[in-house]
Amino acid sequence: MAANLAPIRLLTYNVHRWGDDRSAVAEVITRCAPDVAMIQEAPTWWGTRWRRTAFARSVGMHYVVGAARTIALVADPIRWSVARLRIRRPLIRRWKGFWTLQLPGGAVAVSGGEPVTLVGCHLGLANAARPAELQQALRLSRPGVPSVVVGDVNERPGGPVWKLAAELGLADLTAADGPTFPAARPQARIDAVWASPGLAVSRIDLDPLGLDRDLLVRASDHLPVLVEISNPQASVR
Repeated sequence: MAANLAPIRLLTYNVHRWGDDRSAVAEVITRCAPDVAMIQEAPTWWGTRWRRTAFARSVGMHYVVGAARTIALVADPIRWSVARLRIRRPLIRRWKGFWTLQLPGGAVAVSGGEPVTLVGCHLGLANAARPAELQQALRLSRPGVPSVVVGDVNERPGGPVWKLAAELGLADLTAADGPTFPAARPQARIDAVWASPGLAVSRIDLDPLGLDRDLLVRASDHLPVLVEISNPQASVR
């Protein structure tokens, strides 16, 4: 594996269907200044591409790929190639004694000359189905190339999907960090950053970026997670 991986600033962020304060969402992403942003709960249905493109432009980025409410924005579109897939999940799930519908799920990936694939996904609310959904998302990884997998996994650490990630050799890179949901009073760490062995990934503190709690609460019900991926020969923290 090549040792000259240029640092990559990667953001994963569930923006709550862009239904809260859109300008606050834009400010959060702009201040994070990512090279790649994996966004969950963005509109991807027919006729909304112009909204994704316009939003990306508003934060100084480019919309490159989307699948079932999961999209990728990049700062430099020349640097990356893209892929996507629709995650198959049960249409109906049981919740608190009721049967409810589930929206489709999606996963996207960006890769390029760098020896790494970045995968973003949004897993569903049916507990038993999430491990199979993660397996589907991982189809976007490239054989022999390390991956960083991020997204809203709708499950706390210790659950089946976290255990599966560990069994597959993906390290939990934010294990020492705090909860990410709900933004107003975070109680659960359900926004994951997993990485293949050998990648150096470190969490970037949001406080110095001017992302105060009021701004974050106005933007979404999830907190953003921002990391930097660097020299693949370094050890994972």
